[in-house]
Amino acid sequence: MEVSWETSVEESINTIYLLFSAYLVFVMQLGFAMLCAGSFRAKNAMNIMLTNVVDAVVGSISYYLFGFAFAFGEGSGSNPFIGTYYFALKDIPNSTYDFSFFLYQWAFAIAVAGITSGSIAERTQFSTYLIFSFFLTGFVYPVVSHWMWSSSGWLSPSASDLFIDSGAIDFAGSGVMHLVGGIAGLWGSLIEGPRAGRFDAFGKPVPMRGHNATLVVLGTFLLWFGWFGFNPGSFDKILVSYPTTSDQGNWTGVSRTAVTTALAGSTAGIVTLFGRRLLVGHWDALDVCNGVLGGFVAITSGCSVVEPWAAIVCGLVSAWVLIGLNILALKLKFDDPLEATQLHGGCGPWGLIFTGLFAKEEFVVQAYDSARAEFHALMAYSWAGDGTCWDHRW
Repeated sequence: MEVSWETSVEESINTIYLLFSAYLVFVMQLGFAMLCAGSFRAKNAMNIMLTNVVDAVVGSISYYLFGFAFAFGEGSGSNPFIGTYYFALKDIPNSTYDFSFFLYQWAFAIAVAGITSGSIAERTQFSTYLIFSFFLTGFVYPVVSHWMWSSSGWLSPSASDLFIDSGAIDFAGSGVMHLVGGIAGLWGSLIEGPRAGRFDAFGKPVPMRGHNATLVVLGTFLLWFGWFGFNPGSFDKILVSYPTTSDQGNWTGVSRTAVTTALAGSTAGIVTLFGRRLLVGHWDALDVCNGVLGGFVAITSGCSVVEPWAAIVCGLVSAWVLIGLNILALKLKFDDPLEATQLHGGCGPWGLIFTGLFAKEEFVVQAYDSARAEFHALMAYSWAGDGTCWDHRW
């Protein structure tokens, strides 16, 4: 059936929006690279930069070959645990997925590896890291994303058999991405142990400051910039109207999501600034940078379904979660050079809990049911424009 020009324009705009969001998320790789390089000693800078490049190139191959299939492969044999179709993008594009969707999800996958690269830095063999990155982006992360984001996943709010009759909300990945990355970093750090010289003979921590604060701040702002593709981009489509209103649609949700993201990160940064000042007696730009990122991690789950004021609550609590976990890590002699385990593995779960406490039903319906509701509500014919016939929009 011939597609109307209105539908073609709508699909083109949605595709451009998703591609632009994918490009923003990919910029986060540069942010991770700058953050890592500045946070470590100068002698290890080249090695950590190499691991960030490896995350992108190795992740591209593994996610293309089988990662996307494990995450979103659906068909007659679909199951709640793992996808089984679309290996090496076979039968893509189709009516459900296209190449822009793959590119967006690929940018997410390689970002997970970027999280863990900092946790095990300065003490990992490069060949081992290659295997670790390939397995994480090609299998571990895709399986978890299938649980939540595939329509057949056992946690998905779109599944036919809903978990505890509701499913779970993790809009952009506080759990799917950040908690997975945090746990991977936790196990890597535990297996490898602390860096040589991180704790003295009496078990007291020895500071190992990064060599370039400028790179840390630059990396933080690049990640902040990329997060505007990470969270708002998770709507996938921007030209979807809300059937219950006459002047709102996904463009409204996208804007609100960008606001909640900025507010949560900013609040966490301010609270971390003054919290660390009270605890250690001086201002620290690096702590503030990690605090900002902790706020972003926490709001990622509920960014589309909460009011802006709730995002401030999210950021406030996430700052203290991060501060508390950093204190606990030192007491347990746990060494994560980038604090990625505490940041992503601690603020991620808080974000999931926060979403359950503060999600607004109206926003949940808009974020998760709008496209479906619009499909049914607008099953009508629109004027084709040639004066002779009507053309089906869907």
